[in-house]
Amino acid sequence: MISETQTKSGNGGWTPRIVAFFCNWCTYTAADLAGVSRLKYAPNIRVIRVMCSGRVDPQFILEALAQGADGVLIGGCHPNDCHHAEGNYKCLRRFQLLERMMRDLGIEADRLRLEWISAAEGEKIKNVVNDMVVKLTALGPLNLPRRQAEWDAELEENHETQAPAAVLAADQLGG
Repeated sequence: MISETQTKSGNGGWTPRIVAFFCNWCTYTAADLAGVSRLKYAPNIRVIRVMCSGRVDPQFILEALAQGADGVLIGGCHPNDCHHAEGNYKCLRRFQLLERMMRDLGIEADRLRLEWISAAEGEKIKNVVNDMVVKLTALGPLNLPRRQAEWDAELEENHETQAPAAVLAADQLGG
């Protein structure tokens, strides 16, 4: 789980935590270029290198959010430039499903982001990370564990109110 010490900035204020899944061949190399070029971007990001954005399982994103991340960034090769032929298209299909799932869960769309970033686009890494930090800061903490407790309480409440109604309906039907 992401520790609370990572959520505080030097002035004691909250800062967002971002987990990033970067394609080894393009986006991870661009992040390396940004570092070598000494481009300044927010330190809120924790990068996980994957061989291809198509290898990012939706469960990875959900687990990152459940473990305390405030947002997830996925970076892959530009369309028609994937080193694994069609991995980025697979990633795009999964991303679209995740967007719908997150919307249904009431999680803001800006907490999940997919970007196509080539190895030569170190400046784009800087801009994307800084922009995502600004958007997540405006949204505030995700606090998914608290939301999960609220959902559990709502389900329990619905179960308690609907169970007697179901018994009554079965009695009326002669069951």
